[in-house]
Amino acid sequence: MEDTESYKIRLAIFKWLEQLIPLYDYVLNWEQLTKGFYYANIPIPLIGAKGIWKPKAINKYPISITTVQKSIYTDEFIDDETLYYSYRGEDHCHPDNVGLRDAMNDQIPLIYFHQLLKGVYHVTWPIFIVGDEPDKLRFTASVESYNVLTNSSLLQEPEAKYRRKYQTKEVLIRLHQKSFRERILHAYREHCAICNLQHRSLLDAAHIIPDHDGGKPEVSNGLSLCKIHHAAYDQNILGISPDYKVEIRNDILSEIDGPMLKYGLQEMNGHKLILPHSVKNKPDKNGLDFRYQQFKSA
Repeated sequence: MEDTESYKIRLAIFKWLEQLIPLYDYVLNWEQLTKGFYYANIPIPLIGAKGIWKPKAINKYPISITTVQKSIYTDEFIDDETLYYSYRGEDHCHPDNVGLRDAMNDQIPLIYFHQLLKGVYHVTWPIFIVGDEPDKLRFTASVESYNVLTNSSLLQEPEAKYRRKYQTKEVLIRLHQKSFRERILHAYREHCAICNLQHRSLLDAAHIIPDHDGGKPEVSNGLSLCKIHHAAYDQNILGISPDYKVEIRNDILSEIDGPMLKYGLQEMNGHKLILPHSVKNKPDKNGLDFRYQQFKSA
């Protein structure tokens, strides 16, 4: 088992992450994670050059695992319930692999970092290694409830398996959302495509074709919109033509209300979208036309 001081550090790191999440909504950058957490004035980086990471202040078990890839839309998850995690290399006895195997056997909670963009990571914790598949050179892992950090007896409950499936599925949904948002905001240089608002916390990644209509999680099927223009787009108050022109519904144009309506919506009528630099990231014109026809018929 983990020595007392190392486990105190591990729990302190989890507590620190818990304080960051409301500020950064589960998304942290490389600088934040390598600068890490300070414990007794000692810096403890939470991520490193290796995917399986153990800082010097922790004696035996790793603190985190990291996935670096271009997209989450792979078979990384098994039936949306369990995470694959590859060995480091092919040596079953490599110290990093042994560290994860020990963490599995002793049920040590870890942090999982999933790269959304270069230097940008989605953070999940606690995650437990729950299986070892030496023939396939990989481990399996599941997300757990925060409650197990203060009540380890929950790990032994018959319901634990089902709780982990639920928690892991929730994380996968959040990963899809965060991945789409980060790629959209990056493509649009973190501003609203309609009004040029550049406050990140007020920006959304809006789908052109929604998921339920077969929309794909691609940048060309998204728009970076501030919250008011996202809501207006979803409610067909605002439309965008295939030639990237903004239109406001006629009945809204004739309304008299206040400055938000006047400057936030009515004066956007006829504006051209502020587009990504990359041609491949520009909104798909067929998708825009599909939504534009819905707007015209509203």
